[in-house]
Amino acid sequence: MIYVISDLHGYPHEKFLALLERAGFTADDFLYILGDVVDRNGDGGVQTLQWLLEQPNVQLILGNHEAMLLSCRFLFREITEESLEALDQEQMELWNTYLVNGGDVTLKAMRRLTAEERQDIFEYLEEAPLYEAVTAGGRDFLLVHAGIEHFSPKKKLSAYAPDDFLWVHPQLTDTYFSDVMTIFGHTPTVSYGEGLNGRILKTRTWIDIDVGASYGNAPVLLRLDDLKEFQ
Repeated sequence: MIYVISDLHGYPHEKFLALLERAGFTADDFLYILGDVVDRNGDGGVQTLQWLLEQPNVQLILGNHEAMLLSCRFLFREITEESLEALDQEQMELWNTYLVNGGDVTLKAMRRLTAEERQDIFEYLEEAPLYEAVTAGGRDFLLVHAGIEHFSPKKKLSAYAPDDFLWVHPQLTDTYFSDVMTIFGHTPTVSYGEGLNGRILKTRTWIDIDVGASYGNAPVLLRLDDLKEFQ
């Protein structure tokens, strides 16, 4: 069985594991997390990141929040008055953008790790893919974090820029591939209507599974083989 979940944003790790157990997730199954494990709540998702390093049957798809964390890697050099003064304008903007987007809790938790533990996380994030194509239950799926900016059915996925998968907020009228269901998070479904708060949104060509865990809702785990939801 293949499962997907997205935008945990510091969701308590114990509750996340309990959700997997309720769904019957085993070592014979595979889970894709469609980005944004980190930031905003709790320990910023650092415990879940460390868990990911040890899981042979779980894959993180890079999200924009992981990309922001990577862009602020320079913050983990030895901090002195001189090093702070040496931060250039671009680095200051990256740092400020990350803080505005809820990165403070993640940075604090990362600083409690050893340098080796941080290195392991950064190397894992650097290798995280921007998308994955999978088949389950006789259907084809494309898994990405946010959707596809500048979409064209004739355009190869390799031709898109990374930000095209990380920052887009699809409109309800947007359509993707006719023969492949695209699944993403990033845009809380409540953005498409109050009645969708805490619920996934399905259209003819895509499914949004960000149900607003960053706002306190329980995340939804979706099994692709039969599109069954667990929450």
